[in-house]
Amino acid sequence: MMFKQATFEEPLLFDLGRKGRSGIDIPGEGDRDLAKTIPKKMARQKLQLPEISQVEVVRHFTRLSQMNWGIDIGPYPLGSCTMKYNPRINEDLAWADEAQGIHPLQDIETVQGALEIMYRLERALTTITGMSRFTLQPAAGAQGELTGCLIIRNYHRLRGESRDEIIVPDSAHGTNPASASMAGFKVVEVPTGDDGCINLEMLQAALSDRTAGMMMTNPNTLGIFENRAKKIAELIHGAGGLMYYDGANLQGIVGIVKPGDLGFDLVHLNLHKTFATPHGGGGPGAGPVGVKANLAEFLPVPLVERTRDGYRLEWDRPLSIGKVRGAFGSFPILLRAYAYLLSMGTSGLETSCKVAVLNTNYFAKRISGIKGLTIPFGNAMRKHEVAISAEAMFKKTGINALDIAKALLDRGLHAPTIYFPLIVKECLMFEFTDTETLESIDRYVDALKDISRMAYSEPEKLRASPLRTSVTRLDEVRANHPLTMCLRYRGKRPD
Repeated sequence: MMFKQATFEEPLLFDLGRKGRSGIDIPGEGDRDLAKTIPKKMARQKLQLPEISQVEVVRHFTRLSQMNWGIDIGPYPLGSCTMKYNPRINEDLAWADEAQGIHPLQDIETVQGALEIMYRLERALTTITGMSRFTLQPAAGAQGELTGCLIIRNYHRLRGESRDEIIVPDSAHGTNPASASMAGFKVVEVPTGDDGCINLEMLQAALSDRTAGMMMTNPNTLGIFENRAKKIAELIHGAGGLMYYDGANLQGIVGIVKPGDLGFDLVHLNLHKTFATPHGGGGPGAGPVGVKANLAEFLPVPLVERTRDGYRLEWDRPLSIGKVRGAFGSFPILLRAYAYLLSMGTSGLETSCKVAVLNTNYFAKRISGIKGLTIPFGNAMRKHEVAISAEAMFKKTGINALDIAKALLDRGLHAPTIYFPLIVKECLMFEFTDTETLESIDRYVDALKDISRMAYSEPEKLRASPLRTSVTRLDEVRANHPLTMCLRYRGKRPD
């Protein structure tokens, strides 16, 4: 059974519009001509918008929504992006008026319930990670990284040390070096060894009195657990640096191992990746940052404190790096995560980790015999995701990772992450979360077997994929060119 998305020959609104049509007719206020009351210099220029009826607008966007793919339709196995199912009870809670109507400038006495939820969520996150305090303020993982890097910078400045280098593995998420650079650090890259883990010899060579810290994901982006994490932490601490945990892959160890116990000093968490809040789309999001006790004084203000009479916001923190965004966090997102943690409990989180790891290794085992596909960097058990190489298939048939991803779309399956991490040639990175079924994973295995067969027998058909989707194969460079998007927006079709 395949899950096919709807397909329509859907034109642009500009093409649907006809001169003289409108969605709604708003009558004037008596004989008053509103246009005459607006000063000329304040009047808008005529907008270049399509003229179209209301029913046509509704049908257009409804058809577009039916053509969209999402986690509610089928698997979304994006490695390193973790598209988890969002439990509906959490969504219902987050859409309650009490959550949606809250305002950050309300009197503190009127938001005691919200502050209690934030306080309890912070306590839960400290327990899960082995940290001492958390800020819930950052809007997403990348902003959490920047927050962490600013804390590292201020920590060393307070100690009178001029440390300006952050060490990052070559398998790291791209936001790691970007965040470190934004915080004013120089990025020093260390390579991955043959076992898929950080090369300790090269790491030692990178250490100096300029080392401010190291940003590390564990499990790493190959899906391999860095079993020398404690040794790495010892090396960084011995050089005077701090260990930063990129929490993007916490799903692979949640409930089993605490980052704090591995030697990490601070951590950011992507709530959507591990705690089932909505993913991406420009927000709202949340990337809480937790720290050990010696770094708590640097956390952004305000923090939620519990008093004898209730809860309050603590602003008096002289060494704080300051606010990193407005308000004190995306409350509906935080509420979703808190509800998820309450429903799962400690044993539930551990089970979710084990099932995610089981799903990934089942998939890895089943695809290991497919012609042209290999799993690089040894036979170590993967955690919640696995990076696969199609390099052998590409060298023999010319079919690359992009072709395979497009061919999966034709089979009613969402493609995985491709060409990341960069250290895997012709990479396809799969992640089957804890909520995916055996049947869902088997569909991908069967599809990859069929794609492999076609690659070696009729590759020209694969190069034309996808043929059954609403939009077929694009010139990807041209499709993303700013001029192309600009012309589309203005209702013109580029040649």
